[in-house]
Amino acid sequence: MSILAAPFMLQAVLSFTTVAQGPVSAIDEPRQVVVRTAAEWQRLWRTHSPESPAPSVDFTQGIVVGVFLGARPTDGYSVQITSVREEDNRHVVEYRERRPDPGALVGQVLTAPFQLVTLPLPQKLGFVEFKRIDP
Repeated sequence: MSILAAPFMLQAVLSFTTVAQGPVSAIDEPRQVVVRTAAEWQRLWRTHSPESPAPSVDFTQGIVVGVFLGARPTDGYSVQITSVREEDNRHVVEYRERRPDPGALVGQVLTAPFQLVTLPLPQKLGFVEFKRIDP
């Protein structure tokens, strides 16, 4: 009789802090981002919100990851990063997209929901995977 062991996957849940989140971004195409430097941050922020200054981020202590849903036809859409975990050689960023309920009364205005969060600077930042989870 032999016993087969399931492969062991090392996982660690990471804490994160929201830097910016809202219903409107100038980035109107769906995009997931990983920002490692202040220069990258400034470029992204100018594209996202050219009229406002970028929030301060200490890139010696962390990185920024984010999700932009792109243009949506009405109010009622949002995005929420629900968890970030380290698995073997990668980071998995899970997020949920909220949509208005069918038949809901919503404003007829274009939106572009987004969320940007900071993560502690990892010892080794490998591949970052973004995974949309169902509500």
